[in-house]
Amino acid sequence: MGLTDSLSIAASGLQAVQYGMSTASQNVANASTGGYIKEVANVQSVVNDGTGGGVRRATTTLATNTNIQAALYSQNADVAEYTATSNSLSAITALQGSTSATSGSSGTLSDQLGNLQSALTSLTATSSSSTAQSTVLAAASSFAQSLNSLAEATQTQRQNAQDAVVSSVSDINTNLTTIGNLSTKIMTLKSQGLDTADLENQRFTALSSLSSNLSVSWKVSTNGDMSITTSDGLTLPTHNTTSGATNAVSSTWPLTTSEAQISTSMSYPGTSDVNSIPAITLNGKDITGHLTGGTLGANITLRDTTLPTMQAQLDSLAYTAASRFSAQGMTLFTTSDGTVPGASQTEITPAGSVGFAQDIQVSQAYQDDPSLLVSGSTSVVQNVLSYAFGTTQSDGSSQTEAPSVGLGMTGQLSTGYSGSQNLVGLATSLTANQAATANTASSNLSLAQTTQSSLSSSLSGTSSVSVDTEMANIVTLQNAYSANAKVISSVQSMFTALLNAVGS
Repeated sequence: MGLTDSLSIAASGLQAVQYGMSTASQNVANASTGGYIKEVANVQSVVNDGTGGGVRRATTTLATNTNIQAALYSQNADVAEYTATSNSLSAITALQGSTSATSGSSGTLSDQLGNLQSALTSLTATSSSSTAQSTVLAAASSFAQSLNSLAEATQTQRQNAQDAVVSSVSDINTNLTTIGNLSTKIMTLKSQGLDTADLENQRFTALSSLSSNLSVSWKVSTNGDMSITTSDGLTLPTHNTTSGATNAVSSTWPLTTSEAQISTSMSYPGTSDVNSIPAITLNGKDITGHLTGGTLGANITLRDTTLPTMQAQLDSLAYTAASRFSAQGMTLFTTSDGTVPGASQTEITPAGSVGFAQDIQVSQAYQDDPSLLVSGSTSVVQNVLSYAFGTTQSDGSSQTEAPSVGLGMTGQLSTGYSGSQNLVGLATSLTANQAATANTASSNLSLAQTTQSSLSSSLSGTSSVSVDTEMANIVTLQNAYSANAKVISSVQSMFTALLNAVGS
């Protein structure tokens, strides 16, 4: 091995050091970039005809454990799903009152019905008292207004869920097409034997973002392309191959949906085009049912199941209170046009009970003339107390059950509790059921966050950038650079000496 070989080897060492410094610099610069995976500079020893020829740059790799990475991305979807659900439901349960407050002042529906019951009992003793009559109307109004507030909050959260669905679809499209765009570049570079680590890192960042919007799985083929599937195996395209399409990043492809103003009469799937919430489609096919987990899955479930069920529970209680009072001769609760809706859960407000909780009010007739409560005697009031608030009717038969199944616009919802209870019991069951739903989401969120933190810690041991470690590597590289530079300097000195000797 001659001086020329030594010079070539030292030069290759300098190039390897420069490559290592570049990789370390990239890592340090992206230390706080979400989803960034530490890059590893790889070099290979060069041997020519059995003789060492220095080193050469190899393919840069990503320091990751794909199994833990897949588990973390799955957990990202769970955390995003439970976060969206918990945030939505907490806005409703915050209006339900405190079950730990003093009885009569908790603000719960059952407490307000109890206040109405007490006011009616007092009225039987002082039937001619205008104050007693006004107290009854005030208690009835508080109950109706609480139903209104809870129903409006439920509808607001349902609209928020629909808006979030549209936003998530846009984000998912952006991430899918970003992945496709980067995959195209990666495949081109791989076919040329060039480095793709930086592009792969960008692609994983997009995949990490996608995993918060939707539960997905991914697979990287040998040519560098990445395929994305939903949790039930539906493939989501990342390359737009339609005629005239480009492989540009898009927020409107491949999934499509549309904005909508959600009313109580709308559902997915709807019974007609008029009351149907827009589906999410892929190539014209409805795939809404395939899209689960993450922010998107959470808001689809909130919009189509969880919140409509809460609406049905409120409508059932509102209808039951109005119909049981009316059955005893006191039409105290009506719609805004003064009627008591029918029992059919597929009729539209004000003709039916879907959405009745938003519309229920104290009858205008009673507001105009509170003395109608007694109508010359207290028998109606006593019947209301005995039967409207009870579990039996005047003939001794069981009270008509509150609607508990076949509810909602689709007729497929249920309250989740028995309808054969008195009014206070029904209100208690409603509040308890909704609180339990919210608590379950909150508990699931806490567990998912703990698991996510554990997986993130496990992955960070290999994938996350440690600035301290990178700086230590840079010091090592600096020493290596100096050593290789010293070799080159020495060889140059030896060449100079050789040339001087030959020249003399």
